[in-house]
This record gives sequence, C-alpha cells and structure tokens, in this order.
Amino acid sequence: MDTTAALPIDLGVTQASSLCDRLRTDLLEGRLRPGQKLQLKFLMETYQVGQTPVREALNRLASEGLVALRDQRGFTVTGISLDELRELTRTRSWLEERALRESMKSASPAWEEGVVLAWHRLSKTRRSLSDAGLDSNPEWERLHRLFHRQLILGCGSRWLVGYIDQQVDLLYRYRQLSARKAFPTRNLYEEHEAIVRAVVDGDADRAVARLMAHFQASADVILADPTVFPAS
Repeated sequence: MDTTAALPIDLGVTQASSLCDRLRTDLLEGRLRPGQKLQLKFLMETYQVGQTPVREALNRLASEGLVALRDQRGFTVTGISLDELRELTRTRSWLEERALRESMKSASPAWEEGVVLAWHRLSKTRRSLSDAGLDSNPEWERLHRLFHRQLILGCGSRWLVGYIDQQVDLLYRYRQLSARKAFPTRNLYEEHEAIVRAVVDGDADRAVARLMAHFQASADVILADPTVFPAS
C-alpha cells in the first residue's frame, strides 16, 4: 500500500520555499533595489502570501547576504558599495582560480567536452532579445551561468563550488545594475572564447589569466558606472 499520499504537507514551508525563490530572482535581477525597505504588508500583497512564509523567506535570504535585518527596523535589500564589489570580485577570483586549476589538473574527457559544449550553446544564443539595445535574454543568462560553472565542476570539491555559487549570486546583482552600460562596450564572445581555447590547450596559467581578466573587466565597468556609484 502506498502511504505517501497520506503524509502531511507543511504548506507554510512549501510557500516559504517558493516565495524565497521568487524573491531571490527579483533581488538578483534588480527589481528590488539596494537599500529598499521590505515591508511585510507590501510583500504579502505583492506576492499574495501570508506573514509566516514572508518572514521565513526573508530570514533565509538574510543568511545568503541578499537581505539585511536592521535591528528593530525590519528587513531591507542589502546595500551595495565600491568596497564590497571589489572584495566580492577578489574573493571570487581567488576561489575560481583554485577551482579551475584543480579542474584542469584532473581534467577528464567528459569535463573538457562539457566545457566545449557549454561554450557552444552560449555562443549560439543572443545576449539581447533586441537589436536596438540590451533587452536581457534569460536563456543567455542561464547558459552563461552554466558555462562558468562547468569550468570549475571538475575541481573535486562540492563545497568550493557551493561557495563560488554564492559569490556568483552576489556579483550578479551588481552586474545587472550596470548591464546596459556594459553591453555595448564589451565583446563577451571573445572573452569567453579565449578562456575555452586556453582550457582546450591545457594551459592552466593562460586559462586562469583569461578568467581573471574577464571578472575584472566586469567589475571595472560597474565601478565606473555613475548610475550605480554616483560621484561624491
């Protein structure tokens, strides 16, 4: 007899998990802006959920660094700063350098084929849905993340990959804030291709150098964007 249907379902947990995913997407995409107050009533009405799932979701996102709890003043979207962007870029670079070197040291045919395939799919996908300017293509963003993740998946440490995933999320929020400025100024095809060529050639030093330059180029565009960091 199948008894699984009789197991109780904690709807509060289910709602909190679903809401957490929706809020995380809106935070990363910049629809909820840095420093914005996250009032419970606003969130309950916007996402059509009760107070308990909202509080649970906010607490989870606070543990990820995307939301901040300000003593007795409630939750806000975590702010941004020049120093944090520099620190996040530096930390991601440290972690991914080690992960990429370890992946290349123990490179398997399956891992290398995965890198080439991920790059091929990304290169065939339009960055923008419009020819007139940046209209971000969600499929490109998905494939872009998969490409970078494939580069480090052979490192042999799921913990290292997990730490990098967290850094990627935090940096993605910054990148989205300056995406329209970056779009016409960079040739991401060439940047990604250079990384792949170094990987296929088995040149770890060159692959790391290309990857680090790629990360720094992203940071430099954001740091110079007055719409993100107005001149004081």
